[in-house]
Formats: sequence, structure tokens, C-alpha cells
Amino acid sequence: MEWWLTAPTLVWLCVFFLLPTLIIGVISFKPASVYGGIGEGWTLETLRGLAQPSYPQIIWRTLWLSVMTTLICLVLAIPVSYWLVTLPLRWRNLMLLLVILPFWTNFLIRIFAWKTILHPEGWVKQALVALQWIAPETSLLYNEGSILLVLVYTYLPFAILPIYAAAEKFDFNLLYAAADLGANRLEAFVRIFLPGIRIGLITAVLVVLIPALGSYAIPDIMGGPSSEMIGNKIAQRTFSDRNLPHASGLASILAILVLTPVVLYQLRTGLAERKRREGRSR
Repeated sequence: MEWWLTAPTLVWLCVFFLLPTLIIGVISFKPASVYGGIGEGWTLETLRGLAQPSYPQIIWRTLWLSVMTTLICLVLAIPVSYWLVTLPLRWRNLMLLLVILPFWTNFLIRIFAWKTILHPEGWVKQALVALQWIAPETSLLYNEGSILLVLVYTYLPFAILPIYAAAEKFDFNLLYAAADLGANRLEAFVRIFLPGIRIGLITAVLVVLIPALGSYAIPDIMGGPSSEMIGNKIAQRTFSDRNLPHASGLASILAILVLTPVVLYQLRTGLAERKRREGRSR
């Protein structure tokens, strides 16, 4: 009975996730045709072509920008979600509307809005120069800092919503009980509240980290050629170079980067659950 209940999810994952991922991996072992397609036969030339000296730096930049985006989003989303659930219902709904309001605007328009704000002739740059916080020749655009800023701005609502959903179901009487037992506010927050919203935190990490790893438009518009992420290289190999096997090889690396922490977490959770069941059976 349990198998049939999960069968639709399993079929959906196989058709829309596992099969396309396998196809991309298989294309990595095919040669590129002269017309920009996929050639006949099999080759390891694509794998050898991935050993370019610039790729480790691009992969490292992709990883640290994505991880930093996730950490900053969590640090900002946790107190915001905590504050939201403490509001009266009318104000809570209004604040939630403000959180999702940016989604009503086109994604590219929001990125170009940030490009206008950080422009060398923009008011932000002029104000920082007037306050002597930055030098006049300092550029707020086309660097990793501007990419990180827009990544956090873009993905912060994705972190707030699942954490808010978990915090809304949290029993706040547990915090009062912890206070009665001698815990201060910070200790109760860290040892009671955060473990209580663990599912929301995990969901927030996944929905921010995974799309951040595959970002293409934000580094392309805000970072320029010196701040490329792996998504930019995949697009370049696909549309400019017309080398689909090479693009598939890079996409396979990205898939490995995304799937490895998920698989490790599932294995760790499965082992913990198994030990818990074994402990109960004894």
C-alpha cells in the first residue's frame, strides 16, 4: 500500500529529473559535430577538455558565492520569520504580502534595477563617495560583491517562506518552559527554537543553494566576464561555441555539486533513523 502511495512521486522524479540528468551525463561522452550538434560514437575528449586551468577558479567562485548567499539568507530569514509569527494576523498577512511582492515584477527587470542603483553615476555611489566611505574610482558593479548582493536579494523570500511555515507551527510555550527552567532568551532560541524549525531550515537551504549554484543571469549582468559562474560557462558552450557535449560535461559537474550534499544528508538521516528504530526494538 505504501509503495503505491509513493509511486506517482517516484515516476515524476524518474521522468523529469533522473532521466534528463542521465541524458546529460551520456551526452558528455559523445563527440561534438561540426554543425553544433552531437556526433556519432563515443569519446573521452570532453572529459579531457574539462581540465582547463580556468575552471577550478570558476567552480570555486560558484561554490563560495552560493554558500555565502545561503548563509546570509538564513541569517536574515530566521529573525524575520520569528518576527512575522509574533505579529497579529492582520499585520502578518500584510508583511507576507510584502515578502512576495517582488515576485510580481519580472526577474530581469529587478536585476537591471539593481544595475541602475549601483551604476557609477547612481545616487548610492555618489552618496558613499560623499561620505568618503569609498574612493571615487571604486566600482560597485562588475564584481563578486554585486553578484552576492543581488543573489541574496533574489533568493531571500525563498528562505523566509519555508522558515516562516515551520515557525508558525512551533509551540512557543516551549520557550516559556525553557525560561522557567533557567534558560536565557538566546539559549532558548538556539537550543529550542532552531531545532524546532529544523525542517524549514533544511528546506530553505535547498531552495536557495541549488538555484544559486546554477545562476546565470545575475552573474552575467552584474558580474561581467571576470566574475563568471559555472552557469555562464554552460551557456557560453551551448549558444556561442555550439559544443553541447562540453556544456553537458559542465552541467554534470554542477549536478554532482548539487546532489552530493543532498545524498549525504539523506544517508545521514537514514542511518540516524535506522539507529533510532533499532534502539526502540531493544
